[in-house]
Amino acid sequence: MSRFDSNPFAEEDVNPFSDPSVRKGQSEQSNYSGGGAFYMPNPGNVPPANSRLSPLPPEPYDRGVTVDIPLDSAKDLKAKEKELQAREAELKKREQDLKRKEYAIKKAGIVIEEKNWPSFFPIIHHDIGKEVPVHLQRVQYVAFTTFLGLIVCLLWNVVACTTAWLKGEGPIIWLLSIIYFLAAVPGAYVMWYRPLYNASRTDSALKFGWFFLCYSFHIGFCILAAVAPPIIFKGKSLAGILPAIELLTTDTMVGIFYFIGFGFFCVESLLSIWVIQQVYMYFRGSGKAAQMKREAMMSAL
Repeated sequence: MSRFDSNPFAEEDVNPFSDPSVRKGQSEQSNYSGGGAFYMPNPGNVPPANSRLSPLPPEPYDRGVTVDIPLDSAKDLKAKEKELQAREAELKKREQDLKRKEYAIKKAGIVIEEKNWPSFFPIIHHDIGKEVPVHLQRVQYVAFTTFLGLIVCLLWNVVACTTAWLKGEGPIIWLLSIIYFLAAVPGAYVMWYRPLYNASRTDSALKFGWFFLCYSFHIGFCILAAVAPPIIFKGKSLAGILPAIELLTTDTMVGIFYFIGFGFFCVESLLSIWVIQQVYMYFRGSGKAAQMKREAMMSAL
Protein backbone atom coordinates (compact mmCIF):
# COMPACT_ATOMS: atom_id res chain seq x y z
CA MET A 1 0.00 0.00 0.00
CA SER A 2 1.42 3.28 -0.99
CA ARG A 3 1.94 6.17 1.38
CA PHE A 4 -0.85 8.12 -0.24
CA ASP A 5 -3.72 5.65 -0.07
CA SER A 6 -7.24 6.85 -0.39
CA ASN A 7 -9.20 7.67 2.72
CA PRO A 8 -10.53 4.40 4.09
CA PHE A 9 -13.51 6.22 5.57
CA ALA A 10 -14.80 7.22 2.15
CA GLU A 11 -15.91 3.69 1.25
CA GLU A 12 -17.46 3.02 4.60
CA ASP A 13 -21.07 3.80 5.25
CA VAL A 14 -20.51 4.03 8.99
CA ASN A 15 -17.95 6.24 10.69
CA PRO A 16 -15.48 3.86 12.29
CA PHE A 17 -15.10 6.20 15.27
CA SER A 18 -18.73 5.57 16.20
CA ASP A 19 -18.12 1.81 16.50
CA PRO A 20 -15.10 0.70 18.50
CA SER A 21 -15.04 -2.74 16.78
CA VAL A 22 -14.68 -1.19 13.30
CA ARG A 23 -12.04 1.20 14.61
CA LYS A 24 -10.20 -1.82 16.01
CA GLY A 25 -10.26 -3.68 12.63
CA GLN A 26 -9.08 -0.65 10.73
CA SER A 27 -6.24 -0.10 13.13
CA GLU A 28 -5.14 -3.74 12.88
CA GLN A 29 -5.17 -3.67 9.03
CA SER A 30 -3.20 -0.50 8.97
CA ASN A 31 -0.67 -1.91 11.40
CA TYR A 32 -0.13 -5.04 9.27
CA SER A 33 -0.11 -3.23 5.95
CA GLY A 34 3.63 -2.82 6.04
CA GLY A 35 3.63 0.79 7.04
CA GLY A 36 5.96 -0.06 9.89
CA ALA A 37 3.61 1.31 12.48
CA PHE A 38 3.67 -0.05 16.00
CA TYR A 39 0.92 -2.57 16.67
CA MET A 40 -0.94 -2.29 20.02
CA PRO A 41 -3.61 -4.92 20.58
CA ASN A 42 -6.92 -3.97 22.17
CA PRO A 43 -6.61 -4.28 25.96
CA GLY A 44 -10.14 -5.58 26.11
CA ASN A 45 -11.64 -2.78 28.21
CA VAL A 46 -13.40 -1.02 25.32
CA PRO A 47 -17.15 -1.34 25.69
CA PRO A 48 -19.22 -2.85 22.88
CA ALA A 49 -20.72 -0.62 20.20
CA ASN A 50 -24.31 -0.94 21.31
CA SER A 51 -23.56 -0.09 24.96
CA ARG A 52 -24.68 3.16 26.51
CA LEU A 53 -22.88 5.23 29.08
CA SER A 54 -24.30 4.81 32.55
CA PRO A 55 -25.29 8.03 34.33
CA LEU A 56 -22.82 9.53 36.81
CA PRO A 57 -23.47 8.83 40.47
CA PRO A 58 -25.02 11.70 42.41
CA GLU A 59 -22.57 14.11 43.99
CA PRO A 60 -22.20 13.91 47.74
CA TYR A 61 -23.96 16.49 49.85
CA ASP A 62 -21.81 19.56 50.36
CA ARG A 63 -22.18 20.89 53.88
CA GLY A 64 -20.63 24.20 52.88
CA VAL A 65 -23.44 25.06 50.55
CA THR A 66 -25.60 27.87 51.87
CA VAL A 67 -29.09 26.75 52.69
CA ASP A 68 -31.80 29.25 52.01
CA ILE A 69 -33.53 30.18 55.26
CA PRO A 70 -36.86 31.85 54.96
CA LEU A 71 -36.90 35.43 56.27
CA ASP A 72 -39.08 36.53 59.15
CA SER A 73 -42.53 37.41 58.31
CA ALA A 74 -43.72 41.00 58.23
CA LYS A 75 -45.47 40.57 61.58
CA ASP A 76 -42.25 39.46 63.32
CA LEU A 77 -40.34 42.42 61.89
CA LYS A 78 -42.99 44.86 63.08
CA ALA A 79 -42.97 43.29 66.54
CA LYS A 80 -39.19 43.61 66.81
CA GLU A 81 -39.33 47.18 65.59
CA LYS A 82 -41.89 48.05 68.26
CA GLU A 83 -39.74 46.38 70.91
CA LEU A 84 -36.67 48.40 69.88
CA GLN A 85 -38.66 51.61 69.92
CA ALA A 86 -39.94 50.82 73.41
CA ARG A 87 -36.39 50.21 74.67
CA GLU A 88 -35.15 53.42 73.10
CA ALA A 89 -37.94 55.39 74.76
CA GLU A 90 -37.10 53.81 78.12
CA LEU A 91 -33.42 54.72 77.77
CA LYS A 92 -34.31 58.31 76.90
CA LYS A 93 -36.55 58.49 79.95
CA ARG A 94 -33.79 57.23 82.24
CA GLU A 95 -31.34 59.72 80.75
CA GLN A 96 -33.73 62.58 81.41
CA ASP A 97 -34.24 61.40 84.99
CA LEU A 98 -30.48 61.33 85.59
CA LYS A 99 -30.09 64.83 84.17
CA ARG A 100 -32.85 66.13 86.44
CA LYS A 101 -31.21 64.52 89.48
CA GLU A 102 -27.79 65.94 88.58
CA TYR A 103 -29.27 69.40 88.13
CA ALA A 104 -31.07 69.17 91.50
CA ILE A 105 -27.87 68.04 93.25
CA LYS A 106 -25.85 70.82 91.62
CA LYS A 107 -28.49 73.41 92.53
CA ALA A 108 -28.49 72.25 96.15
CA GLY A 109 -24.71 72.69 96.32
CA ILE A 110 -23.97 69.03 96.96
CA VAL A 111 -20.71 67.87 95.36
CA ILE A 112 -20.13 64.16 94.89
CA GLU A 113 -16.39 63.51 95.08
CA GLU A 114 -14.72 60.23 94.26
CA LYS A 115 -11.99 59.11 96.64
CA ASN A 116 -8.69 58.87 94.78
CA TRP A 117 -5.85 59.43 97.30
CA PRO A 118 -3.73 57.57 98.17
CA SER A 119 -3.90 55.45 95.05
CA PHE A 120 -3.25 52.12 96.84
CA PHE A 121 -6.01 52.77 99.42
CA PRO A 122 -8.18 55.80 98.53
CA ILE A 123 -9.61 57.54 101.59
CA ILE A 124 -9.97 61.18 100.42
CA HIS A 125 -10.63 63.11 97.22
CA HIS A 126 -7.58 65.10 96.16
CA ASP A 127 -6.65 66.49 92.73
CA ILE A 128 -4.78 69.80 92.87
CA GLY A 129 -3.74 69.78 89.21
CA LYS A 130 -7.32 69.66 87.90
CA GLU A 131 -9.38 71.45 90.55
CA VAL A 132 -7.18 74.24 91.91
CA PRO A 133 -6.43 77.33 89.75
CA VAL A 134 -2.91 77.55 88.37
CA HIS A 135 -1.94 80.65 90.36
CA LEU A 136 -2.78 78.84 93.64
CA GLN A 137 -1.39 75.41 92.88
CA ARG A 138 2.09 76.11 94.27
CA VAL A 139 0.76 77.26 97.64
CA GLN A 140 -1.67 74.36 97.74
CA TYR A 141 1.11 71.84 97.08
CA VAL A 142 3.24 73.30 99.87
CA ALA A 143 0.23 73.27 102.20
CA PHE A 144 -0.30 69.62 101.36
CA THR A 145 3.39 69.06 102.13
CA THR A 146 2.88 70.59 105.57
CA PHE A 147 -0.04 68.24 106.16
CA LEU A 148 2.11 65.24 105.24
CA GLY A 149 4.96 66.75 107.28
CA LEU A 150 2.74 66.87 110.35
CA ILE A 151 2.06 63.15 109.89
CA VAL A 152 5.82 62.47 109.71
CA CYS A 153 6.52 64.61 112.77
CA LEU A 154 3.93 62.87 114.91
CA LEU A 155 4.98 59.41 113.72
CA TRP A 156 8.58 60.14 114.63
CA ASN A 157 7.37 61.50 117.95
CA VAL A 158 5.77 58.09 118.61
CA VAL A 159 9.08 56.39 117.77
CA ALA A 160 11.06 58.71 120.06
CA CYS A 161 8.59 58.25 122.93
CA THR A 162 8.70 54.49 122.42
CA THR A 163 12.49 54.45 122.83
CA ALA A 164 12.20 56.65 125.91
CA TRP A 165 9.58 54.31 127.36
CA LEU A 166 11.84 51.31 126.78
CA LYS A 167 14.65 53.13 128.59
CA GLY A 168 12.51 53.60 131.68
CA GLU A 169 10.55 56.82 131.14
CA GLY A 170 7.18 55.13 131.67
CA PRO A 171 4.27 54.18 129.37
CA ILE A 172 2.31 57.43 129.87
CA ILE A 173 4.42 59.42 127.40
CA TRP A 174 3.94 56.66 124.79
CA LEU A 175 0.15 56.71 125.24
CA LEU A 176 0.11 60.50 124.95
CA SER A 177 2.15 60.36 121.72
CA ILE A 178 -0.39 57.93 120.26
CA ILE A 179 -3.23 60.29 121.27
CA TYR A 180 -1.46 63.24 119.63
CA PHE A 181 -1.14 61.33 116.39
CA LEU A 182 -4.71 60.00 116.31
CA ALA A 183 -6.21 63.38 117.15
CA ALA A 184 -3.98 65.76 115.19
CA VAL A 185 -3.83 64.03 111.79
CA PRO A 186 -7.58 63.83 111.02
CA GLY A 187 -8.13 67.10 112.88
CA ALA A 188 -5.61 68.91 110.66
CA TYR A 189 -7.24 67.57 107.51
CA VAL A 190 -10.74 68.59 108.58
CA MET A 191 -9.91 71.87 110.31
CA TRP A 192 -7.42 73.59 108.00
CA TYR A 193 -6.25 71.60 104.98
CA ARG A 194 -9.67 70.76 103.52
CA PRO A 195 -10.98 74.32 104.04
CA LEU A 196 -7.94 75.69 102.18
CA TYR A 197 -8.47 73.18 99.35
CA ASN A 198 -12.14 74.13 99.01
CA ALA A 199 -11.34 77.85 99.30
CA SER A 200 -8.83 77.55 96.45
CA ARG A 201 -11.35 75.74 94.28
CA THR A 202 -14.37 77.95 94.96
CA ASP A 203 -12.55 81.19 95.84
CA SER A 204 -14.72 81.54 98.95
CA ALA A 205 -13.70 84.31 101.35
CA LEU A 206 -15.32 82.68 104.39
CA LYS A 207 -13.42 79.45 103.84
CA PHE A 208 -10.18 81.40 103.61
CA GLY A 209 -11.01 83.06 106.92
CA TRP A 210 -11.65 79.68 108.59
CA PHE A 211 -8.33 78.43 107.24
CA PHE A 212 -6.44 81.36 108.79
CA LEU A 213 -7.99 80.71 112.18
CA CYS A 214 -7.27 76.97 112.29
CA TYR A 215 -3.87 77.14 110.62
CA SER A 216 -2.69 79.62 113.25
CA PHE A 217 -3.38 76.97 115.91
CA HIS A 218 -1.46 74.45 113.80
CA ILE A 219 1.60 76.73 113.65
CA GLY A 220 1.37 77.36 117.40
CA PHE A 221 1.27 73.63 118.11
CA CYS A 222 4.33 72.96 115.92
CA ILE A 223 6.38 75.70 117.63
CA LEU A 224 5.31 74.46 121.06
CA ALA A 225 6.18 70.85 120.12
CA ALA A 226 9.60 71.95 118.90
CA VAL A 227 10.28 73.47 122.32
CA ALA A 228 8.23 70.93 124.37
CA PRO A 229 8.14 72.76 127.74
CA PRO A 230 7.29 70.41 130.63
CA ILE A 231 4.81 72.85 132.11
CA ILE A 232 2.19 72.14 129.42
CA PHE A 233 2.77 68.57 128.21
CA LYS A 234 3.33 65.59 130.45
CA GLY A 235 7.00 64.76 130.83
CA LYS A 236 8.66 63.89 127.53
CA SER A 237 5.58 63.11 125.38
CA LEU A 238 6.81 65.51 122.65
CA ALA A 239 10.21 65.25 120.97
CA GLY A 240 11.36 68.84 121.49
CA ILE A 241 14.62 70.57 122.29
CA LEU A 242 14.21 70.72 126.08
CA PRO A 243 13.62 66.96 126.64
CA ALA A 244 16.34 66.21 124.06
CA ILE A 245 18.92 68.16 126.08
CA GLU A 246 17.81 66.46 129.29
CA LEU A 247 17.93 62.96 127.77
CA LEU A 248 21.43 63.44 126.33
CA THR A 249 22.80 63.35 129.85
CA THR A 250 21.10 60.05 130.71
CA ASP A 251 20.81 58.15 127.40
CA THR A 252 22.56 59.40 124.26
CA MET A 253 20.54 57.32 121.78
CA VAL A 254 17.18 58.50 123.12
CA GLY A 255 18.46 62.07 123.16
CA ILE A 256 19.44 61.79 119.47
CA PHE A 257 15.95 60.53 118.63
CA TYR A 258 14.47 63.56 120.38
CA PHE A 259 16.84 65.92 118.59
CA ILE A 260 15.69 64.50 115.22
CA GLY A 261 12.08 65.10 116.27
CA PHE A 262 13.00 68.67 117.22
CA GLY A 263 14.41 69.19 113.70
CA PHE A 264 11.23 67.83 112.10
CA PHE A 265 9.01 70.19 114.10
CA CYS A 266 11.25 73.16 113.21
CA VAL A 267 11.02 72.45 109.47
CA GLU A 268 7.26 71.98 109.78
CA SER A 269 6.92 75.32 111.57
CA LEU A 270 8.94 77.21 108.94
CA LEU A 271 7.00 75.74 106.01
CA SER A 272 3.68 76.47 107.73
CA ILE A 273 4.66 80.10 108.31
CA TRP A 274 5.54 80.46 104.61
CA VAL A 275 2.17 78.97 103.56
CA ILE A 276 0.10 81.29 105.74
CA GLN A 277 2.07 84.30 104.47
CA GLN A 278 1.48 83.39 100.82
CA VAL A 279 -2.23 82.72 101.35
CA TYR A 280 -2.63 85.98 103.26
CA MET A 281 -0.90 87.94 100.47
CA TYR A 282 -3.28 86.46 97.92
CA PHE A 283 -6.23 87.06 100.26
CA ARG A 284 -5.40 90.74 100.66
CA GLY A 285 -4.37 91.37 97.05
CA SER A 286 -7.49 89.84 95.53
CA GLY A 287 -9.91 91.85 97.71
CA LYS A 288 -11.14 88.81 99.61
CA ALA A 289 -11.00 90.65 102.92
CA ALA A 290 -13.76 93.06 101.91
CA GLN A 291 -15.71 90.19 100.39
CA MET A 292 -15.43 88.19 103.62
CA LYS A 293 -16.83 91.14 105.56
CA ARG A 294 -19.79 91.40 103.19
CA GLU A 295 -20.45 87.65 103.37
CA ALA A 296 -20.27 87.75 107.16
CA MET A 297 -22.76 90.60 107.31
CA MET A 298 -25.11 88.80 104.89
CA SER A 299 -24.95 85.59 106.94
CA ALA A 300 -25.61 87.55 110.16
CA LEU A 301 -28.72 89.11 108.66
